[in-house]
Amino acid sequence: MKECSLLYAGGRYVLPPLPYAESALEPVLDAETLCLHHDRHHAAYVAGANAALERLHAVAEGELPESAAREAAHDLSFHLAGHFLHTLYWKSLSPEPLQVPQGALAEALCGEFGSYQGFLRVFRGVALGVQGSGWAMLAAERASGRPVVLGLQRHEEGLVPGLCPLLVCDVWEHAYYLRYHNNRASYVEGIVDRLNWRMAEERWENFNRQHDHVCR
Repeated sequence: MKECSLLYAGGRYVLPPLPYAESALEPVLDAETLCLHHDRHHAAYVAGANAALERLHAVAEGELPESAAREAAHDLSFHLAGHFLHTLYWKSLSPEPLQVPQGALAEALCGEFGSYQGFLRVFRGVALGVQGSGWAMLAAERASGRPVVLGLQRHEEGLVPGLCPLLVCDVWEHAYYLRYHNNRASYVEGIVDRLNWRMAEERWENFNRQHDHVCR
């Protein structure tokens, strides 16, 4: 519930603050990039989600024609996914990261990908392989209970229902262009050294507690 309160309050979606100073991820990400990314791009997705929701309410009240619902729902999907993913992205990065995951998540990654380095090869490959704008995501898959890596186009395209995201890497150009220009590979290499494995481990543990309960 605490995480949800950072995303939505007072009947509107809200922009949560960065969980660290704008300069905290130097030299991987500079303060100007983080400021523009959070204060402009992320904020625009929050505003877009609120605007789309208002249009859907207007359709429900008869103030807009029913035909307006389709575009409003499409916009809500895009902007709301962007809001959620950016909120997780800030948390996915850490000024003082663990170099490798520990405990149950480390065991799961090794079981699925052969080793931590095997996971990194897949994760980097997915991040570099996203065509245009999108994301690389490490998630827990509810049906199998396994960790999976997937790529998303834009924000919402390719997002599988029932996944529990553990961490994400934003590969829209606005996430890295000021520092890395079009060199996405150097950006991704820097990001994997800043991954917040403590958060991912906590999310994995929470997922497994819920998954065990559901499976029983």
